[in-house]
Amino acid sequence: MMTYCLTRRSWKIIALLGAAHIAADAVAQTNSVTEANFNASPKIVVSNDQPGLHDHELMPSLSQLTLAQAVKLALQNNHDLRSAQIAIGNAEAMTTIAGAAPNPTLTLQTVGINPALGIGPGNLKQKTVDSTIRVDQLIERGGKRELRLASAGHLEKASRLDWIDARRQTQQAASAAYFDLIAAQHKLRIARETAGLFQVTLVAAGKRKSIGDIAGADVARLRVDALRAENDARLASADLLRAKMNLTLMLGLKIQPDSVQAIDEWPEQRIPALNNEMEKLLQQRPNILAAKARLDAAVAARKLAIASRTRDVSVGLQFEHYPTSPGNTQGSGNSYGVALQIPLFTRYEFQGEIRAAEIAVDAAQENLNKHIDAARSEIAVVIESAQASEELLRRFKMDLLPAAKHSADAAEFAFKNGAIGVMDVLDARRIYRATEMDAINAQTEFAKAFTTLRIYAQEMNDK
Repeated sequence: MMTYCLTRRSWKIIALLGAAHIAADAVAQTNSVTEANFNASPKIVVSNDQPGLHDHELMPSLSQLTLAQAVKLALQNNHDLRSAQIAIGNAEAMTTIAGAAPNPTLTLQTVGINPALGIGPGNLKQKTVDSTIRVDQLIERGGKRELRLASAGHLEKASRLDWIDARRQTQQAASAAYFDLIAAQHKLRIARETAGLFQVTLVAAGKRKSIGDIAGADVARLRVDALRAENDARLASADLLRAKMNLTLMLGLKIQPDSVQAIDEWPEQRIPALNNEMEKLLQQRPNILAAKARLDAAVAARKLAIASRTRDVSVGLQFEHYPTSPGNTQGSGNSYGVALQIPLFTRYEFQGEIRAAEIAVDAAQENLNKHIDAARSEIAVVIESAQASEELLRRFKMDLLPAAKHSADAAEFAFKNGAIGVMDVLDARRIYRATEMDAINAQTEFAKAFTTLRIYAQEMNDK
């Protein structure tokens, strides 16, 4: 450190120069904040007044829950989405911190107290002690404050885009959980119908055995399949409860899952065509835009690290009061002083910070490339899944289900009239039941893919 003590006459000139520099920094900060606010996304206000569990008058009946109601509840109460909202408030606070100018420091000092000579007579102002009042102000140079604001502004924008992406993911997850619940309800219905049918058949087989029309071994096989059907119904009931719990967790509701019942039917619309909109969709994906914003923040942080080599100066203004007295004539009366402090980079010039900032830029660029590749793969997989499930579903509805049902009905009729054996009717039932389950799985996959593509299309239309 070098300290220069100037004369009383020159302190005013330096003080005026320092004030002008501070004013210029303030104007630059204001312009930077205005530009950051203009470029940022609309502000998201985190509020505890959002509709949720405490608004019972707005809570729909969960025993007749629709897909639209489920998505709405998820957007209101989902924990991940609320965490994303809180992250926005934290990013706004970091922007405020980044834009803060250094505070001045006030120093009050009294020295020159001589016990041997005393401090002299009179009031406190007339005591023979050396009293100093000093104000120091750090003046940042090199545009450091503007660069901090730029980096924080980009990170704030990224947090807002994270919130938008969290909304998209919440919509997709809530829809998927809702369709899983519909599938579980249908599977439980089929399992119970199958178990009931086996009980009826077992009773009929018992009557036929009593008259010698069917062997005891065949009745035993029927009883085994009837017990297996009851086990399948119990497992389907457990799967239904699990689906209800997953949905209530996604909705952020602390309720008993038994009361939840999905009433919507499967979507029948055709999937939207997005094959030619891949690049446009990638450019508008919130998570990709957030990764780009973080790359811009890393670039600004690298510029800030380089700007650290621009020396900041500290200007100090001082007033000194040192009166004299008959016992101590060493005082100088009232005097003024100016100090200018300049750091000397004789041992270190921020090489580590600059290198770390450059690595952060490379990491942000790699993260952006990763998000782009992952999004492209995700969209392609969803489109292929939607097309495949749509084709499978059409085949199930048009061919497989009618054929399997016709075969099962014919086998049941033939078995009741003694035309076929028990193994034939059991095989026909297994085929029909497996076909129904496969059709439900295909319907579930199509519904999930269709909803995801519809959300993608809505994002493009919103832009």
